[in-house]
Amino acid sequence: QVQLVESGGGLVQPGGSLRLSCAASGFSLDYYSIGWFRQAPGKEREGVSCISSSDGSTYYTDSVKGRFTISRDNAKNTVYLQMNSLQPEDTAVYYCAAQAGPVTGIDSAAWYDYWGQGTQVTVSS
Repeated sequence: QVQLVESGGGLVQPGGSLRLSCAASGFSLDYYSIGWFRQAPGKEREGVSCISSSDGSTYYTDSVKGRFTISRDNAKNTVYLQMNSLQPEDTAVYYCAAQAGPVTGIDSAAWYDYWGQGTQVTVSS
């Protein structure tokens, strides 16, 4: 059974940090690329970052470059999103998603095969 489970969300003050985890089961990260998406109230789902299955290449949307870092631990079959210097505009539900094969950028959400249930990130003072 394929499953993605996110954790690590919460409430943080502006300038703070959080680390999200995406634990995968039922498939191997050796063969699937993982993307992080977010959706704020009233807005469309936005691709934030992804890491490719083949060589671990990483990609970021412009608004998070230099602040967010995606990484993976294949032994634990888990992908992480380290989020630093968080701002109120980062507030959203964050989802991880899996796509078979390598990627060369943050593909549209439609290309991803499996999704987690999401974890809420709120940045507020």
